[in-house]
Amino acid sequence: MATATFVLPSGRKSLYFHRSGGIIHSGNGRCTSRVPAGKRSSCMSLSAFATAAAPQSSVDTEVRKTKEDHEKEKVVLPTNESSEKLLRIRHTCSHVMAMAVQKLFPNSKVTIGPWIDNGFYYDFDIEPLTDRDLKRIKNEMDHIIRQNLPLIREEITREEAQKRILAINEPYKLEILESIKEDPISIYHIGEQWWDLCAGPHVESTGLINSKAVELESVAGAYWRGDESRQMLQRIYGTAWENEEQLKAYLQLKEEAKRRDHRRLGQDLDLFSIQDEAGGGLVFWHPKGAMIRHIIEDSWKRIHLQHGYELLYTPHVAKADLWKISGHLDFYKENMYDQMTIEEELYQLRPMNCPYHILFYKSKLRSYRDLPIRVAELGTVYRYELSGSLHGLFRVRGFTQDDAHIFCLEEQIKDEIRGVLDLTEEILLQFGFKKYEVNLSTRPAKFVGGDEIWEKATVALRDALDDKGWEYHVDEGGGAFYGPKIDLKIEDALQRKWQCSTIQVDFNLPQRFGITYIDSDAGKRRPIMIHRAVLGSLERFFGVLIEHYAGDFPLWISPIQARILPVTDSEVSFCRELVSELRSAGIRAELSHGERLPKLIRNAEKQKVPLMAVVGPKEVESQTVTVRSRHSGELGTMSIAEFIRRVGFAVENRAFL
Repeated sequence: MATATFVLPSGRKSLYFHRSGGIIHSGNGRCTSRVPAGKRSSCMSLSAFATAAAPQSSVDTEVRKTKEDHEKEKVVLPTNESSEKLLRIRHTCSHVMAMAVQKLFPNSKVTIGPWIDNGFYYDFDIEPLTDRDLKRIKNEMDHIIRQNLPLIREEITREEAQKRILAINEPYKLEILESIKEDPISIYHIGEQWWDLCAGPHVESTGLINSKAVELESVAGAYWRGDESRQMLQRIYGTAWENEEQLKAYLQLKEEAKRRDHRRLGQDLDLFSIQDEAGGGLVFWHPKGAMIRHIIEDSWKRIHLQHGYELLYTPHVAKADLWKISGHLDFYKENMYDQMTIEEELYQLRPMNCPYHILFYKSKLRSYRDLPIRVAELGTVYRYELSGSLHGLFRVRGFTQDDAHIFCLEEQIKDEIRGVLDLTEEILLQFGFKKYEVNLSTRPAKFVGGDEIWEKATVALRDALDDKGWEYHVDEGGGAFYGPKIDLKIEDALQRKWQCSTIQVDFNLPQRFGITYIDSDAGKRRPIMIHRAVLGSLERFFGVLIEHYAGDFPLWISPIQARILPVTDSEVSFCRELVSELRSAGIRAELSHGERLPKLIRNAEKQKVPLMAVVGPKEVESQTVTVRSRHSGELGTMSIAEFIRRVGFAVENRAFL
């Protein structure tokens, strides 16, 4: 671990700055430089830094353990997929909560109550609830758990289920019953006191739930069936774990997630905004955020060109007929914006890039010798989302996909998929993502294309994953109707998983658009089309990056890499020349002056600038800078050429300085 240690003039303890970003410890150290009497040296500037750094902003005030200690104490939280016991606990907790609500509020009506990633929820038709109500509900849940009531499964006829629902006047259950296609109907009882339509699974009795590992978190509004024209319901969210240690770890992660919230950091660091005057879900990239986006896009393009892709730029609108051919108007219309009339023809904002890439393919006759053809585009698309579902950068209405399509022969599928896996790993690794969850989804009940091509494609995906050596889960029947797929979720610093990368084989669109190539026997054959994205949406990926690094970006993608800080106004002219020289060398540098040095340093810390170069009279005289790294501490005094060399090396190797 790299740290900086020095002694303040007052003899107080200095600050340690930990490599993982924003992690601070007090300790004792020593500055080896001597400060001549009456001189304001760079060492004194660094002492002033420590004095100034004490009152940190709210982003950096938490005193934390070193990374090594954190790793020792970290509780690995189970998931619903890894622990059936946990899934059963959470599902049972949703029923216990519903029972508690109806005991306390007899006129309430229940709807649905599934388990979710971190717990469970249930929707109720009830008057708005308060935090005080949540405490009452939790107390009643604890009472039900202590009774150790059995969970009893019963199978009944549809007619009997309808009769029982009408008897207790539960209209939502009646609608749910109508949507259940299988017979007989299964219900679960909690003792003899409460029941609901349910397929399970559950724990055997409420006593198997640790009430101290359960917490009700919040209440929010939710439309019935997600339809804003239907009844507004009250949704109660809860979290449940196997033991108290897991709950404690989860709550700590939750607090850390609040500290890392990309919406707050986006405002604090002036990265992006969403303006009400422009409309919800439409992102404004501010200069610093736009710089990071530029770096991401530039790196993305460079890697794709190295992997044999060709870049495309295509229109944001097209004739509505294009979306009829693709099938989007039939299957995706609710997510598309209204059409516009231009010269008596209907046009449509694009929700997808795929049809455009197919039109490029169709722009001329293709031979089997031309394949594979790999095309990639950072294409902005527009999709209608309910205002209530919008969430910072994670759920927006206009976003840019890192979209690419491969047109290939059947026998090329495996090699192309393997190439995509390699490219995906290369891109994600440079952003610091090393842990993935990989899923292979196979043919669903309803599909297009023949059995033989499905088998070939699925085997090709499986073989590519095996060649890559990645562990993966098989989701039998989870593929899209148009082809099998691989989905990859990245794990961030808080152990959260984010769906980003996807690889999908498509037998549908090539058929709909009638694309072909000329085979070796001069006949026309249909190519295989592979959809793939690595980052997914640039907006969403940027949000993930902000939260993964808590806004404390690695040097190579930091919008400002170095801030030049003059000790007095006398050094400003030299600092301006220094900034120009650094920028000419490709270093993103800026000058900050007009305040006392301690405040300049404090502001740089709040803005999470990786490097600070302090310039006093001594540095001007010797044509040097005294450098402090946010991650590695004091780097000492060095020539400008050496500073440029070291920054360049760190950026090239994606390292901290």
